[in-house]
Amino acid sequence: MTIFINILILIIGFVFLIKGADIFVDGASSTARNFNLSKMLIGLTIVAFGTSAPEFAVSLKAMISGSKDMVLGNVIGSNILNILLILGICSIINPLRVKSNTVKKELPITLMITVLLAVLFVDNLFDVNVVNQISRNDGIAILLFFMIFIYYLFSIMRNKVDEDEEEPPKYSMIKSIIFTILGIVAVIIGSELVVTSATTLAKSFGVSERIISLTIVAFGTSLPELVTSIIATIKREQDISVGNIIGSNIFNIGIVLGLPVALFGGIIPIEFSYLDIVGLIVSALLLFIFAGTGYKVTKKEGLAMLVTFIIYYTCILI
Repeated sequence: MTIFINILILIIGFVFLIKGADIFVDGASSTARNFNLSKMLIGLTIVAFGTSAPEFAVSLKAMISGSKDMVLGNVIGSNILNILLILGICSIINPLRVKSNTVKKELPITLMITVLLAVLFVDNLFDVNVVNQISRNDGIAILLFFMIFIYYLFSIMRNKVDEDEEEPPKYSMIKSIIFTILGIVAVIIGSELVVTSATTLAKSFGVSERIISLTIVAFGTSLPELVTSIIATIKREQDISVGNIIGSNIFNIGIVLGLPVALFGGIIPIEFSYLDIVGLIVSALLLFIFAGTGYKVTKKEGLAMLVTFIIYYTCILI
């Protein structure tokens, strides 16, 4: 009975997370429109950061409650899932066109911050007497690197404007702000329910927090990215699809992981596999290579991403 209740709480938590993120994105996007920001910038910032709000809320709550394995697993699992599953599905639905500017600037930033996380974490490879961890100094270093992305976003805001986008805001300024606040509140409530129930279920079934966070939590918190990107792809808004995932992955490492670690101290995971770090780097590298060859992610390349995704999750679950 207790297990059933926790599963029910987990589902309710995901509903709050997903719906909260949806309301937040609508409200925040409309607010941005009221300030005449471009769709491209909205995709890289408001939509990407908004859909990553569940990951941030879950990680913050997990860090405070002491479930530190869930923080790292949530970020790694979400980033792998975002690229291999979400962009894989999107490119199969409709080949994704990628702008040259994205290949030359945004994707290298994504790859670099991913490699930075891997290098900062695998201390044991450089010194066998040291355990793998993300220290507070590592968190600060990640945040500083994240500032490069923020600087890049400001340069876009200053130098690049989409003149053909004259869509009016969906809501008035007041309604947009109210929706944004309501969305954030729902995300916070959902994160509380998800972390509590997922941790309890992990203990009940004898499953490690690493597996729970890499699967259930990562998939649940990535649903907003999945829904947003698929809808954008169907509408042939490739900039939003790709920008959403790139922005989300950078935000996940920079803020979802970096900020809590910098604030509350380091993470020394109880459960860890080098396969997770390899999967993280391979996913970012595949996107960089596929997008860089012809500025398009084709259906075959999308299928290759999905196959890689299946292989990775088969390995961690066996």
